[in-house]
Amino acid sequence: MYWSLRYTEQVVERTCIMATESTDEKKNRQLLEQLLDKPGNGTCADCGAPDPTWASYTLGVFICQSCSGLHRNITYISKLKSVLLDPWSDSEAEFLASTGNNKAKARYEQNVPPFYYRPTHTDCTLLREQWIRARYERNEFACLERQEPYSSGYREGLLWKRGKDNGQYLSRKFILSEREGVLKYYNKHDAKEPKAVMKINTLNATFQPTKIGNAHGLQLTYLNDNSTRNIFVYHMDGKEMVDWFNAIRAARFHYLQVAYPGASISDLVPQLTRNYIKEGHMEKTGPKHKEGFKKRWFTLDDRRLMYFKDPLDANARGEVFIGSKENNYFVLPGLSSPCQGLNWRFGVTIVTPDRKFLFACETEAEQKDWLAVFHRVVNRPMLPQEYAVEARFKHRS
Repeated sequence: MYWSLRYTEQVVERTCIMATESTDEKKNRQLLEQLLDKPGNGTCADCGAPDPTWASYTLGVFICQSCSGLHRNITYISKLKSVLLDPWSDSEAEFLASTGNNKAKARYEQNVPPFYYRPTHTDCTLLREQWIRARYERNEFACLERQEPYSSGYREGLLWKRGKDNGQYLSRKFILSEREGVLKYYNKHDAKEPKAVMKINTLNATFQPTKIGNAHGLQLTYLNDNSTRNIFVYHMDGKEMVDWFNAIRAARFHYLQVAYPGASISDLVPQLTRNYIKEGHMEKTGPKHKEGFKKRWFTLDDRRLMYFKDPLDANARGEVFIGSKENNYFVLPGLSSPCQGLNWRFGVTIVTPDRKFLFACETEAEQKDWLAVFHRVVNRPMLPQEYAVEARFKHRS
């Protein structure tokens, strides 16, 4: 209802503007609308969102409404106007006609490291804001010396880390060493031995501002004895946090280059870090299907379905490996066995070669969402390395 009303208001506003604008302003508006049809201009220059409606007449780029709000933090570099609602001068329109998104990309992205994360419109505000600042404000990709904070292979600093038991955030020293192949943290700044050692080959980092309750919140995940361990951190400085994120990606990139010497960059980049396929609450019962259902927080990370008592738990209560249908893994709507203690009515059954897992969702919409992502996983053939993961799950059980 809100968006429908807002769209109507914009149409009325635009109609009023067009009725009062001069011949030159009308000509410039028509030129801008034609420019949006040129290659590269039909998506936001910064995040790739479709149908941008704003433009920076100092940078010469077309951007979406969301990124326009971030450009307002660098008004000394980027000055904006609405493509559809604001009047445009001849010089402004001509500048946009002579530049556009593709030319700006060539100028501002001359030397983006392959491991540097390029955010999309679905990513958190922090990633998009720091990408915009890196491109236009700091010119990081035109000057290689400015990439040292995340490209050097070694990083040391203090991050606020959530306590495993009490949930309190305390300052901890972190060291990322590409040479050693680890990320370590220390409970005391002068401690000799690290509290935890995370191997780069199993390390993942994903921004979780909503879950952590901090705009700069980062979730670090690694395997400890083949079980998932979560660490939640943040830094007050957004650039510092994004530099840590890209430093982890750089370390993993160089590790994977050595581990898979024949792999192309395009094959390696998707493996540097990954966002979770889906997270949310479901209810589950035990292996005998006679226990009552309990509400748990679920995280689907590639083929690992993990469940936690609380979204910010350090360790999963359990994990389920979800293979492919060729290997006798199936997903079914509803519950295949009679159950007791069921509060939520919309069931999901995962069938593995060893047993059935029963879950329940609160709403039909959530059930459909979970079924859709589970089907995508089981319909995807397993990779050779995933057979090894499956074997470790079976050995552990």
